[in-house]
Amino acid sequence: MTIGVTLNASDAQNQVDATVLLAQEAAAAGLRSAWFGQTFGADSPQLAAIVGRAVPGLQVGTSAIPVFGRHPLLVSSQAQTAQAATHGRYHLGLALGTKLLTETGFGLPFERPIARLREFLTALRQLTQNGTADFHGELLTATTPIPARVPGAESGVPFLVAAMGPQALRVSGEIADGILPYLAGPRALAEHIVPALTAAAEAAGRPAPRIVALVPGVVTDDVDAVRAKATETLAFYEQIPSYARVIELSGGRRAADVAVIGDEKTVGAEVRRYRDAGATEVVFSGTEIAGEADRRRTWALLGELAG
Repeated sequence: MTIGVTLNASDAQNQVDATVLLAQEAAAAGLRSAWFGQTFGADSPQLAAIVGRAVPGLQVGTSAIPVFGRHPLLVSSQAQTAQAATHGRYHLGLALGTKLLTETGFGLPFERPIARLREFLTALRQLTQNGTADFHGELLTATTPIPARVPGAESGVPFLVAAMGPQALRVSGEIADGILPYLAGPRALAEHIVPALTAAAEAAGRPAPRIVALVPGVVTDDVDAVRAKATETLAFYEQIPSYARVIELSGGRRAADVAVIGDEKTVGAEVRRYRDAGATEVVFSGTEIAGEADRRRTWALLGELAG
């Protein structure tokens, strides 16, 4: 099992410069991967490509780009370019997104998300494997009258989906290389997510899927104060049905109930629980929530566990 962290420097004076510095620190701590969220701000594949060039050996990934408001041809170009820039160390994360952000931000109806995901992944698989596509679906068309291959990205691009619900897991198991569940605790992984995903992959004749578990967490002595802050920070996700469901399946009521907060022994034990639940990789997010000292303390522990 590999261990990584998400990097968030959106409050810095220069987000790109600050992100590179954080990535260098993460690699020095022994962490294996760095992941970048996608909002309406920085372009996550570009960040991943820049970081991958600046920090050799560090795996880089996006988690995750919503399929609404994007097209497979454009995402393929971004992903292949990042893959060539990093010489095979880039991992593309995709997501359904949310109704609120899709309809408010893009002015697009959030309709038939699973059908759109299936078509998007099918076209993207053609593009990243072959550099060409001839896909005509109900919701998407992707054809290549001129080649869409990026020299240097011939190894292809592994892509994963932020899937947690039964339908999204089925599509991901059939087409994608794995998943990026967030706020899904060990119980939800072991009892619901991993079995459904694995069964779908096996039925489709695909290799065992990757399960990259994104976990909000930090090593700290001030557990009560940090959990209170996490409760406030993560409350947004409780309004989204897919997250509310997986939090409940994990045995929690609030999103912060799934956060891993405590000393080194506590956090280390929780990382092992994720591994035992079927996670092939664990990526900690929100490690900056308690300040720089606890972030560095968290990264030091995770680097030891990764070693």
